[in-house]
Amino acid sequence: MKISEISGMKQEDLQGKLEECQKRLFELRCQHVTENLQDCKSISNCRKDIARIKTVIKQNQLKVQ
Repeated sequence: MKISEISGMKQEDLQGKLEECQKRLFELRCQHVTENLQDCKSISNCRKDIARIKTVIKQNQLKVQ
């Protein structure tokens, strides 16, 4: 996901996407432990997406204040 895509989303959508990405990260980590993961880069990509979403959420909270 790009930051431009994320910044255009509503707060509720961001929260939902954050939960979805966290679940996906958990699944990827489980696959990594059981050695079923083909692409190890997907874990770092997922972590970066979570960081981007959290950044936009924090920016939106600071704008409101």
